[in-house]
Amino acid sequence: MKIFIPLFLLSIFILQSCGNETKDKATETPKRTTKIAEKENIEEDNYTEMNDEPDEDDFVYPETGNKASDFMPKMAIYDYEIQYETMGDLNNDGLKDIVIVLRNKEIKTARRPILILLQNKDKSYRLDKVSNLAMPIEYNEYDFKLFDTEEISIEKGDLNIKLYGKDNYFGTFKYFENDLLLTSIEAFYRGAGSQQGIKYDFLKGEQTTTEIDLISDVENPKVTESESSIDKEKHHFENISIIDFFNNNE
Repeated sequence: MKIFIPLFLLSIFILQSCGNETKDKATETPKRTTKIAEKENIEEDNYTEMNDEPDEDDFVYPETGNKASDFMPKMAIYDYEIQYETMGDLNNDGLKDIVIVLRNKEIKTARRPILILLQNKDKSYRLDKVSNLAMPIEYNEYDFKLFDTEEISIEKGDLNIKLYGKDNYFGTFKYFENDLLLTSIEAFYRGAGSQQGIKYDFLKGEQTTTEIDLISDVENPKVTESESSIDKEKHHFENISIIDFFNNNE
């Protein structure tokens, strides 16, 4: 009897330990299930938020068309319209190309894509470039219109974007083979008693800064101008914002 009693007690202890381990595993399983469910709920919430506004980078545009309105984005959540349109020879082939700025009809703070439509010999058009950055948003989150006047034009092979407001911004783009590059960019700031202008000319490799002092003599203000050398950098139309350019270089 002295031999079997310890073995019997040991057997009971082993059975109880196994039972407790099984019970612990059973209680842990719902916790894992809960975490997975929470993760799935988060992913669903994120998916819903992403669909509140369109992502212009995912838009699909027709590759060819006979007129500007043929190039409206496909698969877009909201309707778009042509806000600005200009015509002229951009790539020096003797044909009249089209540049259009699109505007979201429902969301004022949405990006405004610019499309470059090059004309073919048969008078049809092909989509060559798209920029979601070159033209800034029209209104900010406080429903404030950023610029009073906006202009786009094609002159002597140059694409010009001009923005007039409290501060003025101007950008000029030109084709070099298959690339549409920024050739010059300019900003003009108004302050109390003074005005400042800064221009980058990437063709010449020059930066020009102009200071206008209005305090000393309003009718004949003092104008100070200075020049310095800069690198002849390449800024592609698709990747440059003429507003953020100056914000990033301040």
